[in-house]
Amino acid sequence: MGLSESEMERYNRQIIIPGWGLEGQKKLKASKVIVAGLGGLGCPASLYLVAAGVGRVIVVDKGRYELSNLNRQILCWKSDLGRFKAEVVKEKLEALNPHVTVEAKVAEITRNNVSDIIGDADVVIDGMDNWKTRFIINDYCVVREIPFIHAGVSALSGQITTIIPKKGPCLRCIFPRVPCETERVPILGATSSLLAALQVMEAIKLITGLGKPLVGKLLFINGEDMTFETLKIERDSNCPICGNRCNEA
Repeated sequence: MGLSESEMERYNRQIIIPGWGLEGQKKLKASKVIVAGLGGLGCPASLYLVAAGVGRVIVVDKGRYELSNLNRQILCWKSDLGRFKAEVVKEKLEALNPHVTVEAKVAEITRNNVSDIIGDADVVIDGMDNWKTRFIINDYCVVREIPFIHAGVSALSGQITTIIPKKGPCLRCIFPRVPCETERVPILGATSSLLAALQVMEAIKLITGLGKPLVGKLLFINGEDMTFETLKIERDSNCPICGNRCNEA
């Protein structure tokens, strides 16, 4: 899969990154990434994926934009209020980069449709605001051996890890008990944008083969005192989702 003259110019500043090169950019162009959820994480994540030249980006969200979304969901203008998030995001992303194919799915991810939505994606970005759906995605990605990049945010803090089946713990290893849901999570837009940027960095590293992903590590960010802490996490051999599969690897 070649690059046009326009693409060569557009992506020049990342192509010259040591270890990236033309082959890395071609790998991005040939890849498919799912952004599951288009809130404070999913909006900036989808923006940076498309800016980097990921060839096919599928954005998924069932909701419509509300005024309270605008402090963090940066692809929504005031004129977009009331419209489906997935459709608005698709329009903005296509305007940013016509070299990328963007698909919008106005849907809630469930156990019944997760296969149809995610399919054979190369990477899935976690932009969800609830744990029930996160675990549905995690379980599917483990079975299909698809990398799943989890992030969660609250106020000025957040966490991120990269889940690669058979190489490290899955989300159920890390959170054996489903965390309590919060109806209205307090959040600063800069917090979710920071974690989203790290998610994109992890996705690009996986696709291009550059660097080392956060497998077996949970990175915590506390914006109040600007501290970053990495916690080593182990796979649970008794995990009901990845235990047997990893034992067979």
